[in-house]
Amino acid sequence: MKKDPTYHSLGDHSEAIQIDFDPTQVTYENLLGIFWATHDPAARSWSRQYKAAVFFHNDAQQGLAIETKDREAVRRKTRIFTEILPCKGFYLAEGYHQKYHLRMKPDLMKEFSAMYPDEEGLINSTAAARLNGYVAGYGTYETLLSEVDGFGLSRDGSKKLVDLVYSLHRG
Repeated sequence: MKKDPTYHSLGDHSEAIQIDFDPTQVTYENLLGIFWATHDPAARSWSRQYKAAVFFHNDAQQGLAIETKDREAVRRKTRIFTEILPCKGFYLAEGYHQKYHLRMKPDLMKEFSAMYPDEEGLINSTAAARLNGYVAGYGTYETLLSEVDGFGLSRDGSKKLVDLVYSLHRG
């Protein structure tokens, strides 16, 4: 395995996300349900870099991943190409790939840069992750309205975010 892969030098690695979750709030099986519903597991991966895979951390996760994959195959009546693999390590993407969609919104990013002057703070910020999703077009306008006050944005920043998300969903 290549040590410390980068976007331009992945070696034998694949791009992936790692989700840290509280099982008292959401189960691993629920997360797998979202995973199966948000990609086409019957499509063959066109490269190692972008292959569809579930990486498990223990026997229980492996068992649930296999069980839900088999369930998907029956439900879809097709072969599933998504791989179930052991997690052998995880490397964070380079900084310029972190909160990518948020970084494309300079006004909002300026506020988060003031809140998190170091990269690690931004990378670990749940609020920044939520905003990144909203500006990428995920999440509903109604949900944003219910949580926008908790992001730590200025009044102007909150208004810009709300207007942006409104235009994405209504535009």
